[in-house]
Amino acid sequence: MNYKVLITENIYEEGKVYLRNQGYELKMASDISENVLAEEVKDCDAILVRMANITEKIMKSGTKLKVISKFGVGVDNIDVKTASSLGIKVTNSPESNKNSVAEYTMGLIVALAKKLFIYDRELRDGNFQIRKSFGMDLEGKVLGIIGLGSIGKLVASKASKGFGMKVIGLKRNAGSRQIDNIEVTQDLDYVLKNSDFVSLHIPLTGKTKGMIGKRELSLMKSEAFLINTARGEVVDEDALFEALLKNKIAGAAIDVFKGEVPSKDNPLFKLENVIVTPHTAAHTEEAGIRMSVQPAIGIHEVLSGREPSWPVN
Repeated sequence: MNYKVLITENIYEEGKVYLRNQGYELKMASDISENVLAEEVKDCDAILVRMANITEKIMKSGTKLKVISKFGVGVDNIDVKTASSLGIKVTNSPESNKNSVAEYTMGLIVALAKKLFIYDRELRDGNFQIRKSFGMDLEGKVLGIIGLGSIGKLVASKASKGFGMKVIGLKRNAGSRQIDNIEVTQDLDYVLKNSDFVSLHIPLTGKTKGMIGKRELSLMKSEAFLINTARGEVVDEDALFEALLKNKIAGAAIDVFKGEVPSKDNPLFKLENVIVTPHTAAHTEEAGIRMSVQPAIGIHEVLSGREPSWPVN
């Protein structure tokens, strides 16, 4: 039987080659609006999606639809509940970008600790005396990791083994214990109060939305830094701006923003104690290839009648 795969946004050629080699016909979406996707999915058995929103309307239009596979990890742009009710499998590629994001996270931590962006900016403006403003060593400092999934655990490993940092990890379904050089706890407040750096590695859910707000930021040390390479909505941006503006925390590195694309007038951009990047933690060639091939594998597994290697529902 000939199966057709709708690809909502372009992926690396390796993913498309994999699908073609398995005999699938590929259909590139002409637009990612709901109405267009609802029309173009009608003759498709699978969707390979990047950032497009896959809604109930799109799924119900896809009467042949059997699987939706995500380029990347977060599936908050897919209505997983509706997919499950319709018997549609959802898969993703959780192993694809973990090293890329972990390396990026450590790069941001180093940049904050060593004041790299501040030194660069000030020296370009002629301020050589900025060298008298000292950074800090990471060895012996405490890194608090919120979310011990594959990325969080890899960040912990790089931080502890590579930089000699102490690591506290928040894992909701584990008692306080020690694993792989990580002190594991269920107590968010404990992590926030005792960390010199707090790094977020949790998915966006109803429970995690706004998880780091005014109260949580007030628990952090005044000399501590927040790093977010997870999802923008996990942090209350207004509360973060206030905490940074009033030096309640020392600084932050933010790769993700509320609503994905921040306004050029976002007040965080005006602060000198913030590093901002455009959701690029996973943007390496190697990760892009893996994020293209792994969801393709998921599609082939489901359409071949096998259990997917990376199931979401």
